[in-house]
Amino acid sequence: MEPVRRKALVDAALRVIGDHGSLAVTMSDIARQAGVSPALAHHYFGSKEQLLIETIRSLLRQLRNDTVAALKAARTPRARLSAVIRVSFHADQFAPETIAAWLAFYAEAQRSEETRRFLVIYARRLRSNLLANLKVLLPDDAAERIAEGAAAMIDGLYIRQSLKSAPIGIEASIALTEDYLNALLATASPSPRREKGRPHRTTKGQMT
Repeated sequence: MEPVRRKALVDAALRVIGDHGSLAVTMSDIARQAGVSPALAHHYFGSKEQLLIETIRSLLRQLRNDTVAALKAARTPRARLSAVIRVSFHADQFAPETIAAWLAFYAEAQRSEETRRFLVIYARRLRSNLLANLKVLLPDDAAERIAEGAAAMIDGLYIRQSLKSAPIGIEASIALTEDYLNALLATASPSPRREKGRPHRTTKGQMT
């Protein structure tokens, strides 16, 4: 039962953080949401801080797993770029409590070195997944510039979801990011490494 109860507590933490819009929640709040006693929650995680760390680990793990699966299914560098974009705006990531939790963790990162470390891991993975495939299509300097821009656009559009008065839907967010990539790919010189007719394989999207 331990894995089941640990997951139930992590899921409950995500919902409670989403409802509160911050990490200012108690172990009792989380335990109540999970339907267990605070003593049992402390037994599995030791402290609220450890449970919150496991919650952000869970978010990153799910995002990584979804990205790896999407990259494996894509056959070309351009298709893999689209896969990264689509996973970034997956419906699970757009759930209101998930958006609220991510924003709460970003705020906590201003005070917590450990939380900041996890968010840096996320940013590096996103950039690496974009850059690995852009470098097949473009010279390094152009690939790096476009990867930074696309990552910033993905994060910016995601944060806009917290503005409930003016949200941007999943498909609209994907389309805007795809338009950005298409426009820059159309004007940039192709990479000298690009070989016509030969699919490129990369494992950088499978970072752990």
